[in-house]
Amino acid sequence: MFLKTVSLLNYKNFESKDLVFDSKINCFVGDNGRGKTNILDAIYHLAFGKSYFNPIASQNIKHGSDFFVVEGIFEKQDREEKIVCSLKRNNKKIIKRNGKAYDRFADHIGLLPLVIISPADRDLISEGSEVRRKFMDGVISQSDKAYLQSLINYNKVLSQRNALLKYFAANHTFDNATLAVYNEQLHTYGSEIFAKRSDFLERFIPIFKTQYRAITGNTEEVHLKYDSKLHLNDTASLLAKNLDKDRALQYTSVGIHKDDLSFTITDYPIKKFGSQGQQKSFLIALKFAQFQFMQEISGITPILLLDDIFDKLDEHRVAHIITLVNNKNFGQIFVSDTHADRTENVVKKIHQSYKIFKL
Repeated sequence: MFLKTVSLLNYKNFESKDLVFDSKINCFVGDNGRGKTNILDAIYHLAFGKSYFNPIASQNIKHGSDFFVVEGIFEKQDREEKIVCSLKRNNKKIIKRNGKAYDRFADHIGLLPLVIISPADRDLISEGSEVRRKFMDGVISQSDKAYLQSLINYNKVLSQRNALLKYFAANHTFDNATLAVYNEQLHTYGSEIFAKRSDFLERFIPIFKTQYRAITGNTEEVHLKYDSKLHLNDTASLLAKNLDKDRALQYTSVGIHKDDLSFTITDYPIKKFGSQGQQKSFLIALKFAQFQFMQEISGITPILLLDDIFDKLDEHRVAHIITLVNNKNFGQIFVSDTHADRTENVVKKIHQSYKIFKL
């Protein structure tokens, strides 16, 4: 699979931009603020229906404009897929596939496998559990629509249960029978999600460890651990045990929406004990493991976006990345960098066709 063309209209800093891509390597070079990362984000937008960097959709509209349109033509398994993502202020976003609008955005997820590696990934280490859950859920959802639907259903019921707890508190009342309906649904969906997360990590962790060793050349032990109270109790039992707490807090304090991934290096949290270089290698290994996992599951080679990573890594790690991508397992790659000469020197070592776009 590869992206043939992209057209941008009023997207971020671009009033109008049309690009035709090489099927292997495409590099966007120029000073900061010229829109290199914005083009990568537009490509991400086509695959996921949203921005990687800005969750507020309307803020992706160019200042002074009322709408944006991002259009891309992909070639996938010998057929073209035309994807259009558009948003008008104060309206709902629209995603079209080959001229037909999706009724549900969730139906688009997984059509165009894509992995992005960016300095923003450091949030996976530095921020709270929600960021790491989103990473895990995002990888699984691209290849498992049933999982994505269970996640959507769970979050909907969770919101309803939380609203009910607030209602009880505001009205000094309580109805256990009504609450039990939501508890049962959370138990059903939560059990499915927990089982699939556990299965995913059992397969993903060995891939991640192999990628880390390949990137660093080191034998230091890194690990991912799935932290969940469901290892010891099912959702129904947890909700029953924490009922008084939930009523006091007026929200649901236990369940798969509180799960986390712990990142360790030599058995210590990498957030506190990992060097900057180790943390960067850890994150890149996570993303390369995501790439390999998605490729194995779908049989389709994902598109790879590398945002400003040459500027953030030392030459040793860049050399390892070049070695990894310089094989038949990688397909189309998009790179952003501030230094044109450095970028060209790097991509020449990959021995593939390439285009350089100067912005």
